[in-house]
Amino acid sequence: MDRPQPRTRLHRLHRPRIQGTAGNGVQLGHPPSRQQVTTDFPEKRTIMSNVAVIGLGIMGLPMAINLVKAGHTVTGFNRSQDKIDKLVSEGGKAASSIADAVKEADVVITMVPDSPDVEGVVSGKDGVFANAKKGALWIDASSIRPDVAKRLSDDAREAGVRPLDAPVSGGEQGAIDAVLSIMVGGDKADFEAAQDVLNAVGKTIVHVGPSGSGQTVKAANQLIVAVNIQVLGEAITFLEAYGVDTDAALKVLGGGLAGSKVLDQKGQKMLDRNFDPGFRLALHHKDLGIVTAAAREANVAVPLGAVVAQLVAATVNQGDGALDHSGLFKQVLQLSGRE
Repeated sequence: MDRPQPRTRLHRLHRPRIQGTAGNGVQLGHPPSRQQVTTDFPEKRTIMSNVAVIGLGIMGLPMAINLVKAGHTVTGFNRSQDKIDKLVSEGGKAASSIADAVKEADVVITMVPDSPDVEGVVSGKDGVFANAKKGALWIDASSIRPDVAKRLSDDAREAGVRPLDAPVSGGEQGAIDAVLSIMVGGDKADFEAAQDVLNAVGKTIVHVGPSGSGQTVKAANQLIVAVNIQVLGEAITFLEAYGVDTDAALKVLGGGLAGSKVLDQKGQKMLDRNFDPGFRLALHHKDLGIVTAAAREANVAVPLGAVVAQLVAATVNQGDGALDHSGLFKQVLQLSGRE
C-alpha cells in the first residue's frame, strides 16, 4: 500500500528590505547617501548638473556650497574674489567672468540684490542670455519686481534659455542649512527639471504659477516678515519697560499663538542688540518698495505694510541699512526714548 507523501512545507523566501528614496526610485538595504545615484529606474535618477552661480553673497555662497555637497559641479562668479576663493576651497570652481561661468552650465542661478542687478547680469553680450547653452535652465533666486521678472523671462525664452523666478526665504542660516523656502514661477516642466538643484538648497519648494508668480509671493513674504519684526520690536520694548524677564517672556510667547519663526530667529538678536546681517535692512527696504508699488498697481490696501515701509526707510536713511532687518528694533527704541 502506497504511503501518502508528506505535505510540502512552504518556507517564506528571504527578501532584502526595500527602502524608498526621496523621488529617486528604490534601493535595496540601506538608503543611499545624498551623492549616490539610483539605477533601478533611470528616469528617476538624480541628475548631477553643471551649475553656475552668479552672486556669492550672504545667501548665494552657502547655496553654492550646498550644491557642491550635493554632488553638482559648481562654478561661481562674484565681483569680490574672496567669495570665489571660498567656494573653491569648498570644492567649487572659479570663473573669471559671467560668460566663463555659464558657458558649460546646465543650470544658471543668479542671486544678486535688485532688479537692475539682475538685468545687468543676464543682458548684453557678456550676460547670461548671450553665453548660456541653448536649453539651459536659468533660476533667478534674487528678490526683484514681478513685472521685471516677467519681462526677463520672455527675454530668456527668446534666447533659448528656460527661466524660473525662484526667490528664497529663510535668511543666511536657512541658506547654510539648506532649508530655504523657495517660491517658484515659470513653466511646470522647467520646475520639474530643476528639482535636483532646488532640493540641494531648499526644504519647502513650491511651484506657485507662471513667470513672475514667484516674485509676487516673495513680496507677500517680505510684507509679513517686516510687520512681524516691527511688532516683535514693539513687544520687547514694552516688556523691557516693565522690567520683565525678557528671556522667559519670549520663551512662553514662542510656545503660544504669538510664536513665529520671526520670534525664534530675531528675538534673541534684539535682546542682545546684535544686528550682524543675515538679511540687510537695505534689502528689506527695497523689497517693501516692491510691495507698496505692486499693491498700488493692484488697487490693494496695505496700511500696516505702508507704515512699516516708512519705518524701515527711516532706519535705512539714518545709516543703518547694513544692519540685519531685526535692526528695525532700533527705530522702536528711538521712538520710545529708550535708545
